[in-house]
Amino acid sequence: MMMTWRGSGVVPDEQCFDAIKAGIDALPPGAKMLLNSGEFYANDLGTGNLELLARFFDKHPGYADKTFLSVKGGASAKGLGPDGSPENLRRSVDNINAALRGTKRLDLFESARVDQKVPLEESIKALAGLIKEGKFDHIGMSECRAESLRRAHAVHPITAVEIEVSPWSYEEETKKVIATAQELGISVAAYSPLGRGFLTGAIKSVDDLPENDIRRRFTRFGEEHIKHNLALVEELKAIAARKGCTPGQLSIAWVGALGAHVIPIPGSSKKERTLENAAGGDVELTEADLAEINEAIARHEVKGDRYFGNDQAAHLWG
Repeated sequence: MMMTWRGSGVVPDEQCFDAIKAGIDALPPGAKMLLNSGEFYANDLGTGNLELLARFFDKHPGYADKTFLSVKGGASAKGLGPDGSPENLRRSVDNINAALRGTKRLDLFESARVDQKVPLEESIKALAGLIKEGKFDHIGMSECRAESLRRAHAVHPITAVEIEVSPWSYEEETKKVIATAQELGISVAAYSPLGRGFLTGAIKSVDDLPENDIRRRFTRFGEEHIKHNLALVEELKAIAARKGCTPGQLSIAWVGALGAHVIPIPGSSKKERTLENAAGGDVELTEADLAEINEAIARHEVKGDRYFGNDQAAHLWG
């Protein structure tokens, strides 16, 4: 997402390509890299991220079969609110495939959050029909409740559910979704395992964020909350130092330790950061390590919402 949806500034193609290639090249033989894109991951809410991927696969066609592409779509054509109507889902899938230009198969499509105005079963049936037409292969969900995941899976198998998971985003509903996904054999794509960069320890003040950075609008990054929330980061840094890893790698390892079906998906637009994040998967946490991290999480209540404040219900848990 941060390759093309940054507020301002353009990340050069070659820098992005190097970051993607580094992750793929680091894979063990036979493995695939999960690429997480969106129909609207661009400053103009257009298909810029998908177009970037198409240019990557134009230049490196041999890498297409080494990746599993998940794309969020299903947003209203008039804005970012969800529109789960069969007509809009078809429009969205066709728009995604047009932007990809045949360079890469759309492996998984997920609606960006659950539309409360359209019966969930109707939306899933529509997506199942698009699979039969050969437009993509797997259905995913995003920011849904455990109960919604179960309802959808009863209509058509859900392959993955994308939710925010990190040491500072581990709400009760998050735990329920992870448990339900395990029961049903569904993968969890855990986005923002680094707490949008906060858990790396690099952000100590709102002034550390670029002036037009969207995180400035998130209440957790308000100056009144940052100083409080840094207490958790300091504890994670101390544990990471003893483990010989970065706090970011520790956070990725903790997310991965929540279950074999949980896949941390940290974002990066730099080769070096991609490799650092990937190495987080090699950090082995003992039961004692996990207990210490969990105690730190329980001891430090995170202040601020994951998004914009009191209106967060409009953005989360459908």
